[in-house]
Amino acid sequence: MTLNASIPREDDGRDVVLCECFARDGLQHEAAMLSTATKVDLIRRFADLGFARIEATSYSNPKVIPQFADASELLQALPRAAGTFYKATCANLRAVERALADREAGHGANEISLLVSATDTHSLKNLARSRADQWQNIAQMAAAAGGQFRLIGTISMAFGCPFEGGVDPDSVLADVGRFRDAGVRHVTLGDTTGTATPRMTAELFRRMRVAYPDVTPVAHFHDTRGTGLVNYVAALDAGVRHFDCAMGGVGGHPAKVKYGGGHTGNVSSEDLIDLFENMGVKTGIDMQALLETAERCEAVLGRELHARVVRSGLNPLRSAVR
Repeated sequence: MTLNASIPREDDGRDVVLCECFARDGLQHEAAMLSTATKVDLIRRFADLGFARIEATSYSNPKVIPQFADASELLQALPRAAGTFYKATCANLRAVERALADREAGHGANEISLLVSATDTHSLKNLARSRADQWQNIAQMAAAAGGQFRLIGTISMAFGCPFEGGVDPDSVLADVGRFRDAGVRHVTLGDTTGTATPRMTAELFRRMRVAYPDVTPVAHFHDTRGTGLVNYVAALDAGVRHFDCAMGGVGGHPAKVKYGGGHTGNVSSEDLIDLFENMGVKTGIDMQALLETAERCEAVLGRELHARVVRSGLNPLRSAVR
């Protein structure tokens, strides 16, 4: 299947661009293995809802994250919605080589993410490499990608680390510059264990936008302490337009790589979309079908998830606000 080259959905007039992360960042936290067909069906549903970006899979070592052993099979089976970016996560050069092979075969991702951590301890735990070694990898990976994908740089622990504590914002901004120098023009700042505050969020994203106006900032917050939504509003007020979220608020660290504690999941897509739409911020998402898809996500995982609007319903004043 050839990748769709139409105008991106993210440029269709919506105010914000949401990336649905259930199928990758969400499922990496799950012990239950979903079938490839189930994952393909969910990703198709996310595209039908109108998401402009979808995390589809990860080229991970299946011994570490067995959930994604079917990465190539999934991408081959996946129908593509026009103008949608389907992202695959790549932690090393071997992963990029796999992504290139799938793209050459005509069924690859059109976007890949390259990962670094803001701290050495987390880098060693999550990637089994020091920061210095991983930055060498990033240079090799970006060069190997050869312009075949849109590259997304992700900085984990950008707001604080459970192992090393506070993170120097100047160091994070320097990492954004390193990604830019490697040819990466979309950079995600990750609040991986939910330690950020709205003030921290606004300040760091404002500084990033001033220092690197040609880099698109992406906000990725976890709702570990119930601060995810307020941090996203702070990021929005600071000029951020791209946000990550996951149906049901699932996700967090890989199931076999434990760090952080309590609920480590992402911000719930349902709650974020409902909030933005009630603020008059156009998300491009089909609100009528949103809860049906959310219920399907609960069904495949076999439990009640964390989205509040699934239990309470969408805000009934939305039409009045709009």
